[in-house]
Amino acid sequence: MMFVPDAATLATFTLACVVLVLTPGPDMTLFVSRALSQGRAAGMASMLGALAGNVVHTLLVAFGLSALLAASAEAFFVLKVAGALYLLWLAVQSVRKGSAFSVQAAPRTRSVPLRRAFLTGVTVNLLNPKIILFFLTFLPQFVATNDPDAAGKMIFLGLYMVAVSLPFCVAMVMMADGLSTSLRRAPRVLRAVDWLFAGVIGGFALKILMTARS
Repeated sequence: MMFVPDAATLATFTLACVVLVLTPGPDMTLFVSRALSQGRAAGMASMLGALAGNVVHTLLVAFGLSALLAASAEAFFVLKVAGALYLLWLAVQSVRKGSAFSVQAAPRTRSVPLRRAFLTGVTVNLLNPKIILFFLTFLPQFVATNDPDAAGKMIFLGLYMVAVSLPFCVAMVMMADGLSTSLRRAPRVLRAVDWLFAGVIGGFALKILMTARS
């Protein structure tokens, strides 16, 4: 299976995935707020929609960047360096501005059809420019510039990321009430997550940049 990265790369990617899924952001805010206001089923549907959006991002990035790699290995290398700089910027912003978790206590509202909740999750995910940029810059970091199986590896990594995220996201929906209350009442926990995100993603970006220089 040439599309499966080596063990060291997969271990690093897994760590990054776990940190990412635990870092509050727009997707988490969406499905936790849906679970609180419309029930767990709506929360699950929104969460699955967001993960489906991640699959779409994966396919677009994999096929688009594989075409770029085939056209110019140098351009792909430049994209990797630019992506590392963007990840480093995200790490700095995480420490400066904190997590984007803004769920507030709200009364239970009338449930929407699960299909609509799912499509909302897909739409919010696909139209979020930060998520688009993140996938465009994150996945290529785990693929060598001269790798003939780049597209396959990026698709595998994107789907693997969804698989790693799924149990965490399901747990967040199931425990939405306690999770939102705890996060609102414990800002130090959010700050700890921010620093963890900054440390892992920033350290990874610096490693990429140092490798590029050598």
